[in-house]
Amino acid sequence: MKRPELLCPAGSPEVLKIAVRYGADAVYIGGDAFSLRAGAKNFTRDEMASSIRFAHERGVKVHVTANILAHDYDLEEAEAYFEQLGELSPDALIIADPGMYTIAKRVCPHIERHISTQANNTNSATFLFWHEQGAKRVVCARELSLAEIREIRGKIPEQLEMEAFVHGAMCISYSGRCLLSKFMTGRDANRGACTHPCRWKYALMEETRPGQYFPVFENERGSYIFNSGDLCMVEHIPELMDAGIDSWKIEGRMKTALYVATVARTYRRAIDDYLESPEKYRENLDWYHSEIRKCTYRPYTTGFYFGKPDETAQIYSESTYNRGQTYLGYVSEVWDEGRRIRITQKNKFLSGDTIEVMKPSGENLAVKVLKIEDEEGNVMDSAPHASQTLYLTLDKSVELFDVLATA
Repeated sequence: MKRPELLCPAGSPEVLKIAVRYGADAVYIGGDAFSLRAGAKNFTRDEMASSIRFAHERGVKVHVTANILAHDYDLEEAEAYFEQLGELSPDALIIADPGMYTIAKRVCPHIERHISTQANNTNSATFLFWHEQGAKRVVCARELSLAEIREIRGKIPEQLEMEAFVHGAMCISYSGRCLLSKFMTGRDANRGACTHPCRWKYALMEETRPGQYFPVFENERGSYIFNSGDLCMVEHIPELMDAGIDSWKIEGRMKTALYVATVARTYRRAIDDYLESPEKYRENLDWYHSEIRKCTYRPYTTGFYFGKPDETAQIYSESTYNRGQTYLGYVSEVWDEGRRIRITQKNKFLSGDTIEVMKPSGENLAVKVLKIEDEEGNVMDSAPHASQTLYLTLDKSVELFDVLATA
């Protein structure tokens, strides 16, 4: 059985290192231009160079997104940007716009070109079109079912790879081509500046269609009828395997290291368990189920994979996330055999607290914080300020890039 690629997001160099350590076969990142996640930290040229080197030294590939829908005034800068990427030599470029694709093909032909889900890839003829243009991989539109993906797989050449999202936030608009943000705020979602107006509160009324009701569910915070749930397919690994998808993509370049570590290691273990033995995978379903809920998420759905979504497959009933564990930081330096560490603190915790250390293997280690010190060596009772550099003394050993969360 073919082993799929686990493709994980990284919105910063720090999160890239976490993704690599927690099980990614490949990571996708955005530069400081032409990426559809302008709100992410993204990567400067130097950060991209060092991150590509870090990943390649560990056998992990790096894909760079350049998937905006470009305007004419973008094209000159795009030429220079692709020249830079040609020098850095990531493993692939993720592109949606045919004009951007043409520039990339001419300027850096040695780098694989992958066609973004933003290009609305919903049929085998589209896949074949991009194959004829020299694309190595096409990302499936999120509106495709697994049955449709299997059908497309049977009609395209074996060497043309298929990529599909298996986990993360969903968009109400077709393959993410949303106009709401541009219309309501002037910030263009198709140029990476989405303000996520689909997460806002609305009242929906269509008075000329009596008897046709859109299900609206209200909680104490109101009704959020455009707010899709998050995709989660970790309990459907056999069906994904059967569909013939080459690369399984995790959404989340705006997410924390805790999210990336949690999702990467859960899917890594689920894939590996299934390839070792379907029985082992079934035995561990409860573990995948509990672990994938440790990070912050909206109600999980299976999206469009099993046909037209109903109220159980595509949920629009609430705006707020379900809160799992709270992210505290990751280990950036270690001394004293891993009992003294440096972190950049993300949320408050106290000296004397027992926290959880998430290991790439899937082990969760309960560790007591014996001492907290700031950069000047002052001992602190608590760590109340986000982004503060702290030195912790622990009662157990931990390792570089371990992720810390509330117990």
